[in-house]
Amino acid sequence: MKQSLAKKGKNDTKRMSNDVFIELHNVVKTYTEGETLRQVVNGIDLTVQKGEIIVLLGRSGSGKSTILNLLGGMDIPDRGTITINDRSINEMSENERTLFRRKHLGFVFQFFNLIPTLTVEENLLLPLELNGKLTEESLEKVRELLRKVDMEDRLDSYPDKLSGGEQQRIAIARALVHNPMLIIADEPTGNLDVHTSEKVISLLHDLTKEKTKTLIMATHSREIAKLADRIFVLREGQLHPEKLEELL
Repeated sequence: MKQSLAKKGKNDTKRMSNDVFIELHNVVKTYTEGETLRQVVNGIDLTVQKGEIIVLLGRSGSGKSTILNLLGGMDIPDRGTITINDRSINEMSENERTLFRRKHLGFVFQFFNLIPTLTVEENLLLPLELNGKLTEESLEKVRELLRKVDMEDRLDSYPDKLSGGEQQRIAIARALVHNPMLIIADEPTGNLDVHTSEKVISLLHDLTKEKTKTLIMATHSREIAKLADRIFVLREGQLHPEKLEELL
């Protein structure tokens, strides 16, 4: 696994776009815990190019999920600016952030977050329906994605009939089905065994690169991090660049 992941990450760095796509400038986020203020993100600066895969490493509680929540517009910074494709997250209302997230972002979570009362096909059609893009062509798009994740034969299955790896493959397809600009993945293999993790993360990597999407992923796995174009370790609220060679 080590050699294949490292090789794949290095090769894909060469195909990186030069377009600035995401900018974080002096981003600060503080939470209140009881009577204590805890600054989780402390003046972060980051520029991401279109088509890059960025991995955030760090121990549990270091603030990785907080950064993803800020990028996804589920939260807003106390100070600083976040811009995605020339759109300022800070200047959007809550409703505007919801619509922006629904249209332009795709999410992959540790616990899949599939809707249990919907079939596999219905879970994939839902983002299209929410965006008013449910057409006859949508059905073929869903089936094409299911073929890519090798799940076409489970179209009518419900999530509770699928293994963890199968559910995560469906979640990846759902994240891509509405053609988002940015994929945000929060510990996407944290609930899977090692063998299944490798297959799932390779699939996420390959589909993201194939469709020239930008991927920002938080993980605690240094093995998975080797698929990234750039790696950052989050310590004391700051992002520290990590060289791929240091993980080998």
